[in-house]
Amino acid sequence: MAHPSMPAHLVPRPVPVLRSPLGLAHAVTALLALVIVADVLHFGAAAYMMSVMGDVVSGGPGDVDMAAVDRADMAIASTSVLYLLGVLGTATLFIIWFHRVRHNAEVFAPDTQRRTPGWAIGGWFIPFANLWIPRGIAQDVLRASQPDPYASEVRHRGLLNAWWGMWIASNILDRFTTERYDSADGPQAVHDAAGWLMTGSVLDIVAAVLALLLVRRLTAAQNDKATAGRHPLQPAPQHPAAGGPVPGA
Repeated sequence: MAHPSMPAHLVPRPVPVLRSPLGLAHAVTALLALVIVADVLHFGAAAYMMSVMGDVVSGGPGDVDMAAVDRADMAIASTSVLYLLGVLGTATLFIIWFHRVRHNAEVFAPDTQRRTPGWAIGGWFIPFANLWIPRGIAQDVLRASQPDPYASEVRHRGLLNAWWGMWIASNILDRFTTERYDSADGPQAVHDAAGWLMTGSVLDIVAAVLALLLVRRLTAAQNDKATAGRHPLQPAPQHPAAGGPVPGA
């Protein structure tokens, strides 16, 4: 004889549990450091190209050192590849870490979260909407991770805003400088484009440093709150024993 299914409101739902973000945070921090190193090298390569093109512009046709031009071009290309690899690896692990801390926010203070954990991944891949959705999720996670999630102020929101603004600015400038360098025609144009590449590297370094600080502080906040036990205890689901009375019947 088939047994009737349990009513939906009595089916126990899985209780979210805390998962440590420490290992992922260490990996993201290491990759952000690699990106910073790549940016410093790219800055140096762009400065070298700017210097070489300056000599070409100021000198005559017979004074052009083609070996120096080739070295400068190779330095730009190789540091660009290193930077791209660093960014791809960092972005992948950062999103995994971001989803982990959003998952933990579901344990700390689920009622402060305006979007489901899936948005911590999907929000990055929606054109235009990715300019504000991840930042909103990050602010909600910061709120849930502080000792009092219902306080009027959100700790580290200033750091979040600084990183987010710098990250958007560096991405916009990176596209502009890359297009300008790739389309540069003539020594003077390459010289000027190399200067823009240097500016883009500086902005990217600042954005990477701010991201590193945010990862460390948010991870530390969640770790401190978890070790202090400042998260809601989920009550065990109450189900009547087989054959026993049903409450409220």
